[in-house]
This record gives sequence, C-alpha cells and structure tokens, in this order.
Amino acid sequence: MKKSSSEIDVVYAVLKSEYSKHRAPVVELIEIQTHDPFKVLLATILSARTKDNVTAKAAEKLFKEVTSFEDIEKLSIEKLQEIIYPVGFYRTKAQNIKELPRVIKEKFGGTIPSTVDELTILPGVGRKTANLVVAVAFNKPAVCVDIHVHRIFNRLGYLETETPFDTEMELRRSLPEKYWTTFNSYFVSFGQNNCFPIDPRCDRCPIFDYCSRINVKTKFLPELYLKSKRSLNSASRNDAPDK
Repeated sequence: MKKSSSEIDVVYAVLKSEYSKHRAPVVELIEIQTHDPFKVLLATILSARTKDNVTAKAAEKLFKEVTSFEDIEKLSIEKLQEIIYPVGFYRTKAQNIKELPRVIKEKFGGTIPSTVDELTILPGVGRKTANLVVAVAFNKPAVCVDIHVHRIFNRLGYLETETPFDTEMELRRSLPEKYWTTFNSYFVSFGQNNCFPIDPRCDRCPIFDYCSRINVKTKFLPELYLKSKRSLNSASRNDAPDK
C-alpha cells in the first residue's frame, strides 16, 4: 500500500536526524565551504558515477588549478584528464568541462544558469546534476533523483516507478515542496550508509517500521522481527488442519 504524506513526514524527520551523524555528500561540503556555484557545478559533474572520496580528491586538485571559466580555457583536455583522474568516465568529463566556458558564454552570457532546463543545455549536465546544482548552489526547490533516491522511495512503498526519471516526475507531483531542496542529501546519505543496493542493513534501520521493504532481500533483519516471523509461522503450522 502506498505510503501516506504523514508517514513521509516522519521518514524525512528521521533521515534528517540520521544525516547529522554522517559526513555530508561531497557536493554539499563544497557548497558549505565555498558558496560558489562554479565549484558546485564542476564538483557535481565530477561526482557522477564516482565515490565521494574520489570526487573530493579530484575536486581539490581541480580547484587548485581553476577558479573561473577563464582558467579552464587555458588548460588542455589532456591536462584536465590528468587532474581529475581517476573519477569515473574522466575522459568524457574532461571534454565536457573543457566545453563549459564556450557554452556558458554563447548561451548564457558567461553566467551559470539557475534553472533545470537551462542547466541541462550544458555539456555533461543531465537532470540529476541540474537539479542538484539548483538545490545546492542556488538553494531553490528542485527534485534531485539519483539511484539512491529511486531505490529508497520504491522500497518504502511510497512510489512504484521504473527509472530515476519516473521517480523525479512522481516526486514532483507527490512530495511536499518544502522538502525538495534538502531531501536528496538525507536520502543519499542514508543510501550510502544503511540502505545499500545489496543486503541493506535493515537490522539497524531507523525507519524500519515505516518501510514496506518492496523487493528487499537481505541477511540483516532485526532480531525482534525475526522472532515475530518465527512465532507467526509456528502458530500457522499449529492451526493447520490435520491431514
């Protein structure tokens, strides 16, 4: 059964509290440290399909070399590749970063746009990246959906969607807008630290009672839950008619 808005309110509050116990995702850290949309945009591009610790190291190296689009123009693609290696798809990302100054100048007069539709015009910027930049760099409502958000909302039973894009569209319709700017950080952190793709840690899950565990297979379940299931199975066998 689909979760109600009141249950999502509780889930959001719990995951917000859990978020404070873990290191913030790298893009949020960069925003907190710099308040610079330029650096948030580049870090977000680097972060796609890359672990946070790798992104953080690559971003640190990159920002020693560049602080503006003019700095990027001075670097060769080969140099950019060297700087950002070993982020995932580093060759493609270097090419996209190299193209950014030209597109920003031609399409937006040298200023980073602050809407999802405009940001997706930029090389290397899909909807997830665009929504994250809007929410983190510009603090505007945006529904950023990555694989963690897609997985968790479907496991909860709040949505039944096939792709992250479908999840984004459904959340735009059903998730209260007051949560749009921040929910991604909380759900991503929860996905990285607890609700794993394989064998999620349901035994230590703070929202276990609010989760339908749709398509969840795990060897980690709370002992009380396992005892309850064993008791129910035993009672069911005892109540079964004799053959």
